[in-house]
Amino acid sequence: MNAPEPAGGSRPAPIRSAIIGTGGIAHAHAQAIAALGDRMRLVAVSDIDEDRAAAFAASVGVERTYPSATALLAAGGVDLVHICTPPQTHAALAIEAMRAGVPALVEKPTALSLAEVDEIARVESETGVPTLTVFQHRFGAAVRHLRRMIADGELGRALVATCETLWYRTDDYFAVPWRGRWEVEGGGPTMGHGIHQFDLLLAVLGPWAEVSAIAARQSRPTDTEDVSAALVTFESGAVATVVNSLVSPRESSRLRFDFEFATVEVEHVYGYTTGDWTLTPAPGHEELAARWAAAPPAEETSSHRDQFAAIADALASGEHPTVAIDDARRTLEFAAATYASAFLRTPIAAGAIADDDPFMTSMSGGRVPWAPVKEVAR
Repeated sequence: MNAPEPAGGSRPAPIRSAIIGTGGIAHAHAQAIAALGDRMRLVAVSDIDEDRAAAFAASVGVERTYPSATALLAAGGVDLVHICTPPQTHAALAIEAMRAGVPALVEKPTALSLAEVDEIARVESETGVPTLTVFQHRFGAAVRHLRRMIADGELGRALVATCETLWYRTDDYFAVPWRGRWEVEGGGPTMGHGIHQFDLLLAVLGPWAEVSAIAARQSRPTDTEDVSAALVTFESGAVATVVNSLVSPRESSRLRFDFEFATVEVEHVYGYTTGDWTLTPAPGHEELAARWAAAPPAEETSSHRDQFAAIADALASGEHPTVAIDDARRTLEFAAATYASAFLRTPIAAGAIADDDPFMTSMSGGRVPWAPVKEVAR
């Protein structure tokens, strides 16, 4: 994936982005693109609902609209497509974009199953065109600073971690036809909500080794879980708890990392600033407080803008942008292992879901312990 040729001089031309799917999350993409100024420009949108596409295009000042991704890709003139459609369409659209020679930036989850992710990886290998996944919390200033401190060995070994996504969604939230259905959304808060927090957990702590989990449908009118909890061990020896919920009235997203020499933690809801993070040094390591205070200030909330800026930087320097498909697969495998462990009532090791395992092709594995919920009144 190469940066666009400069329009003149040495400065790269803006990355020409197009948005496929103009629902709610598309607005976050459009705002993040606009915030990058001349580094990235939104040039086209598409949606099967042509009226919605036209209204969205008018609101963001884009002239080119298309009734399908196929039409948009055929028209050319784009360097990156942002896939902002419901999850069951992600894999097919990413593959179509790659075959058209256009990299895809896909909203989470990348796909509904490990089998779909592996097919994306196969086409990427075949075409040489990448698919990236939106995991914007990896790119905030505080996280970049934390990862540098870890890499430099300043915090010592990671020992214990806590990852909580405690959110609240009403019954009406699930009235949208694609929400809460295994075959369309892929799962409940483990796939669609907590995935951002535990992706960040994995990005900080590295490869996970084993998961033991439970999942339940406590009260929401959904086919999927509305709560899951997991105990995780990492290859490094660290252990962590991961809780995902949609039934928690006081909403909170919390990560805590206990290293040998300090505790580092953050609490926010949908995005953090540098000020939301704290470091508490262990006795004898008080100098780490000053080292942490050197984190770049970031008063704006972590958002898509941070990742899009990193993508633009990578393209300008000829590097491969992140989050790449192999990295996204590790996060999706963690979700699959959470479901497999919960429904089979057994620990699941990394790499254990493979070949003809039913959890390769569906996050439910066909083993959901509760009966299907009745149709929600629309």
